[in-house]
Amino acid sequence: MDFGAGGDDFSGGDHRDSSDPHRRKKRYHRHTAHQIQRLEATFKECPHPDEKTRMQLSRELSLAPRQIKFWFQNRRTQMKAQYERADNSALRTENDKIRCENITIREALKNVICPSCGVPPVSEDPYFDEQKLRIENVQLKEELDRVSSIAAKYIGRPISQLPPLQPIHVSSLDLSMSSYGGHGMAGPSIDLDLDLLPGSSTGALSNLPFSTMSISDMDKSLMADIAGNAMDELIRLLQTNEPLWMKSADGREVLNLGSYERIFPRANTHLKNPNIRIEASRDSGVVIMNGLALVDLFMDTSKWMELFPTIVSRAITIEVISSGILGSQIGTLQLMYEELQVLSPLVPTRQIYFLRFCQQIEQGSWAIVDVSYDLPHQESQFASSCKAHRLPSGCLIQDMPNGYSKVTWVENWEIEDRAPIHRLYRDLIHSGLAFGAERWLSTLQRICERFACLMVTGNSTRDIGGVIPSPEGKRSMMKLAQRMVNNFCASINPSNGEQWTTLSGSNEFEVRAALHKSTDPGQPNAVVLGAATTIWLPISAQNIFNFFRDERTRPQWDVLSNQNPVQEVAHIANGAHPGNCISVLRALNTNQNMLILQESCIDKSGSLVVYGPVDLQSINVAMSGADPSCIALLPSGFTISPDGRQQDQLQAGESDHGASTSSSIGIGGSSAGSLVTIVFQILVSSPSAKMSQESVATVNNLISNTVRQIKAALNCTTS
Repeated sequence: MDFGAGGDDFSGGDHRDSSDPHRRKKRYHRHTAHQIQRLEATFKECPHPDEKTRMQLSRELSLAPRQIKFWFQNRRTQMKAQYERADNSALRTENDKIRCENITIREALKNVICPSCGVPPVSEDPYFDEQKLRIENVQLKEELDRVSSIAAKYIGRPISQLPPLQPIHVSSLDLSMSSYGGHGMAGPSIDLDLDLLPGSSTGALSNLPFSTMSISDMDKSLMADIAGNAMDELIRLLQTNEPLWMKSADGREVLNLGSYERIFPRANTHLKNPNIRIEASRDSGVVIMNGLALVDLFMDTSKWMELFPTIVSRAITIEVISSGILGSQIGTLQLMYEELQVLSPLVPTRQIYFLRFCQQIEQGSWAIVDVSYDLPHQESQFASSCKAHRLPSGCLIQDMPNGYSKVTWVENWEIEDRAPIHRLYRDLIHSGLAFGAERWLSTLQRICERFACLMVTGNSTRDIGGVIPSPEGKRSMMKLAQRMVNNFCASINPSNGEQWTTLSGSNEFEVRAALHKSTDPGQPNAVVLGAATTIWLPISAQNIFNFFRDERTRPQWDVLSNQNPVQEVAHIANGAHPGNCISVLRALNTNQNMLILQESCIDKSGSLVVYGPVDLQSINVAMSGADPSCIALLPSGFTISPDGRQQDQLQAGESDHGASTSSSIGIGGSSAGSLVTIVFQILVSSPSAKMSQESVATVNNLISNTVRQIKAALNCTTS
């Protein structure tokens, strides 16, 4: 992008009152070729014209004096940036030349052979040779640090981390950083005050091979090179439309693999393997959060997990390879580990090591790229059912007025399935919906809406026991509900390595269970038994979501209500969709001191209904605005997603799912049915690490009865 000399005037031409709400947007003026030619000629003679010269140019070119002044300011800034980049390029070239000579000399010394005896010569004094090398290394390091401090401002990472034999390729889009590297980075940051589950980001490091791994300078140089190339590729994926991207049958943007292979041949060596399939999609939308706040959240591992609890089951920053510029995240390069999930025990997590690199593209625009990075011995650590490799993926974040951002998201995966995918999830995963860009973006939009609602000082219209929630009470209730949802998502694919055990199975569904230690604040030190199953229903995901969150139909399936009527006694909205809300429910004709806390949320990728029993006193504590972190929670609930099948697939595969199609199907006809995962968590009285026969029988009966009641209520017959 050409700032100043390209002829776009952002400065004025519109002298109306800026407070006028109809005139908030600035008017853009493109200079004519004659105007630019005349301005350039004057600039060559005098880069700093006085007021008299500016007034003369104003009359001659029919431009406002303010426009003339701003053009020269922009032109001087551009020239300064060009000189700085040229100086920086010369420094890098000289540095690379010295390093190559150093490597050549060292390699030559290794191969020196004595002509008389045929063996390498022995140094006269190894001690002094070593000391000499130490002094040389100190001198080289000091020189390199000096050059790095100069270059870091412009290229986003120190020269010492560039590849030793060739300079890293920097995209032309990086050039704007020299002009805007320090502009727009400072500003108010938003603390979302998100509650991270204990141990979720740093726990069990010893289970992973990087706990004792050291990263050499050569490795860091290689990582910087890979990240830079990945950023270049991501920018092209984000900014190029046809023929690189095309519309699928359901209207999604998917990658044209033929065009992709022609444009990026070096990145597609794996496409020749017939056992590898590609999942690549792109989506864009508006998010209620400013760009810098999003960048900070994405680069913080803990906040990253909090933004995407339904997708990211575990994330760890192994090492910060390069820190950001001037205390910001711009230019930060991190080596990370991540486990991505579908909310069902039937789908193994995707485990990857990857590099995350953040770059400012221009003022108010940032790109964050993720790309897989292979580490030694990772093959033996990962699950054998699926090998996942993330090609350059990530997002472009662009500031919009009023604190909004436009986010364009790209997901690009190479997947090698080493074991069959469970039949219920085969279509959803093969369609690319399970881990696609649409799921990431819709989740981000929903979570940011939730935070925006947290900032609104609106109260519930209902009170509990005479307690009317204040803004602090609303915030406390939302934090409590958020912790409940995070606990629920973490229980489906625990980060501490517990494996699901199949307790029973049939053509309709199979029940799986796992034991884990309770780590939730306020929870007694006990063993929790989690049990889950996934079923297919020939009904749209929207209709199933409405069924579960409707208190009038709750007695038909909820064991906590004991088939008694249920009344909603408090309601807090946390999104634009009416289904995104927090409710406090009371089952009538039962213990009035025991309530049900529930959060329901929905976006275009799926929905959740999560609930748990909470006593009246704890609810009143939260509603009063007190810290809810010590309130015990043991959530259960449902995850609902489209099945990924088109209607023309339904007839051929309905016997495969064991359910009839007598009920209504997907809204808009885009999906044949829905996948519903049912999850229960139960405290186990025995501290034993083994499941007793009594526990197995209890969860089997609980889930089996719940499935039958749901199908009966929805008129879904079984074969």
